[in-house]
Formats: sequence, C-alpha cells, structure tokens
Amino acid sequence: MPPYKMKTSLLHPDFQWNGMSFSHQVDLIDFVHENYPELSEFMAEWFSESGEIHMKTSGSTGLPKEIILKREHMINSAQSTASFFNLKVGAKILQCLPLGYVAGRMMLVRAMVMGWELDMVEASGTPEIGDKTYDFSAMVPLQVQNSIEKLGSIRTLIVGGGVVSDELKEKIADLNTKIYATYGMTETVTHVALAPLNKAAGLEGDRTIFKALPEINFSRDSRSCLIINAPKICSVEVVTNDIVKLISPTSFQWIARHDHVINSGGIKLMPELIEKKLRKLIQVPFFLGPEKDERLGEQMVLFVESDEEYDLLSLLKSYHFENPRTLLKFELPRKVYFVNSFDYTETGKIQRAQTMKKVLK
Repeated sequence: MPPYKMKTSLLHPDFQWNGMSFSHQVDLIDFVHENYPELSEFMAEWFSESGEIHMKTSGSTGLPKEIILKREHMINSAQSTASFFNLKVGAKILQCLPLGYVAGRMMLVRAMVMGWELDMVEASGTPEIGDKTYDFSAMVPLQVQNSIEKLGSIRTLIVGGGVVSDELKEKIADLNTKIYATYGMTETVTHVALAPLNKAAGLEGDRTIFKALPEINFSRDSRSCLIINAPKICSVEVVTNDIVKLISPTSFQWIARHDHVINSGGIKLMPELIEKKLRKLIQVPFFLGPEKDERLGEQMVLFVESDEEYDLLSLLKSYHFENPRTLLKFELPRKVYFVNSFDYTETGKIQRAQTMKKVLK
C-alpha cells in the first residue's frame, strides 16, 4: 500500500488516542480497523477525497434517518468549540458517548483536528472516569447523574441528549466543574449554542439561557420556532420545530417542541412545560402526549414507565386542588397509561411517538 500524505487539517500531529500517536493516516486507519471496527467506514470517509460524511440521526424527534455532513463543517465546528472553551493543543479529553452518532464522533473529530489527547471508554450509563484529570468531556444526563462524585476530575463538561432535571441541577450547582447544556442536532454538527448549568459555568438565577457559538445567529419563524443561521457549519438555514423565546440574535430560551403541542378543544398545551411541573410528583420516567377524542379533537394523556399501576390521576388532582395556580385545571391529564418499558434511542432519549404508537393501538 502506498504511503499516505499527512493532511494536518484532518489529523493533527499531536493527536493521541488512548496514549497512542499516529505518524500518518494509514496507522490511524489500521488502529480503528483493529480496535473500533464500527468506526471503519467513518474513518475512511474522513480521509476521502469527497469530504462527505454519512451520519444517522438518533430518532428522538422522529424516525432515524441518514444525512450527509461536510467534513469542512465538522472541522469548523470542532474549531469553534475549542475556541469557545479555550482548549489548546494537548488538552486531555474523555470520550464516553456512543460512537454511532454525531455527538460521540465529534468528540473524536475535535481531538483529531485540534491535537488533543483522547481517552475513549465504554459508553455506559456509568462511565469509567478513573483517576486522571481531564480538560473536557461530554455526557448525557444519566451519565452525569451516575458520576456526580467523580466529576471533579473534569474541568469542563457539556451535557446533551436529554433534559437536565431540576433535581440534577441542584446536585451540580456548587461543583467546581464548569457544566453546560448543549443545543444542537445532527444537521448542525452537534451544538450551536451552550447554556451554563451551574455557578462555575456562570449560571445566574434559574433560567437556562442558550448563547450562540461564534459566527452563529438565531431568528424565529411564524410559529415562534428557532431558525439557525450558521454558514460555517450548515450550507443553508436550519428551521427547527423548537419553540423558543428569542432574547437576542445570539441567545434564546427553549420553551417546547412545536410537534409535541396538543390542541385540546382549542387550547394549545405544551407538554414539556407541564412535564416540568409534574417532575416534582412523578419520580419515574414519564411524558405527556395526545390521544384522539371525539369532543376535543385531542386530549392530553400521561404515559408512565412503571410495572405497577396506582391511582396517579387522583394524586395529580389533589395537587391541583391544593395548588390551583401552579398546576392549572387544563394541565391535568385526562388518562394515565402505565407502560412496562418505553422505547429509547441509543443515546437514552425517550422515543415518544414510537412509545405512543405501541400503547395507543
């Protein structure tokens, strides 16, 4: 096999993976074939002439699909993240996310492009952090929950893939680790905005305000949904289904998913806002969704992941009676469905539509 010519923009000479260095691309490709065969196709595309990378979405907001990303956009995204967090060559990072999706693969891309030292561990619910100190890592909320006692080993942590509950925010509030929530999707090459989740990261008050990464701007459409203008990482504007409060062209507060809105007798209900109130009362995974109703068109019902059934509806009605201004009457679900097991994506997000289809046959 002829020797590969090193492309420093694609593989930084200081990049290390689990303590190994790579003098040229063929060494890295061989290493991946032997140790991470699930990344072989991705690595071949990364060094291809076309510069096109096939990636699949997680399926959290619809059916999983395959899209094509541009390598130059992935490089720009990596550089933007490094600039935002002031991470230099030789930064030590921990990668513990699934390798099948953009979040996990972008951790690898950032390390390759920026010359970071990457430690990759199994993408489990309780990642193996070890005794080393890391400059940067990314986790889903479950991993954060299960790693509270070891997060001090990580200087900066980004959290994505699901909602960070108020209970978890309380647990991380006083940690020295700078912890940020991410906003983004596969189409935007992971995050385009970040929000501080604790005091160390600069959180003021209790509102989660997302701020854009460099050279990214936001606007809203007629539905009040976010439009992302990020020319260095997206060829076209990305029109989302996320209802937001736009604070400035570079900051917003997330409200709810437009495609989750329930129109019940002319009243538009936003499940995510109501779910936030119910989390104080329901300790297991749950979500609100629509069910067809002859009189109302749609009625809001509650799906709860539990092997045991109990009179949860009466509990919620009692809470409403005692706190009528907190949980409004029209925010009470009309039915409760107990489900042994929800459907989840590989990254741990509840697949609402798929779970509802299974229940509401």
